[in-house]
Amino acid sequence: MDVISTANAPAAVGPYSQAIRTGNLVFCSGQIPLDPATGALVGTTIEEQALQSCQNVMALLAAAGTDAQHVVKTTCYLADIADFAAFNTVYAEFFPGCPARSCVEVGALPKGALCEVEAIAEIEG
Repeated sequence: MDVISTANAPAAVGPYSQAIRTGNLVFCSGQIPLDPATGALVGTTIEEQALQSCQNVMALLAAAGTDAQHVVKTTCYLADIADFAAFNTVYAEFFPGCPARSCVEVGALPKGALCEVEAIAEIEG
């Protein structure tokens, strides 16, 4: 296993890695809408927070040598399932290949975030 780490995504806020590469797969830890440079929560709307969360996932994928076209599965967590449609509008811009996905409402997310996105992707070669 190889640890994937990049300054282009938020540093881990606990005892975990940003992502792990094993074989031809990369497992990206859940990304909440944190600014990679400051660690501050970005945005107040689901659209703003979904944008930042997805950008953070894209940075991890790039650091691992892959991209959104190679994502096979995502898991998305929403603080309020009523945000489902608005979240999907932003999410679809980043994952046009429509990978397998779970999307659930949770009681709370770290730092009061409205969403969190994690991904599993294939690495070619």
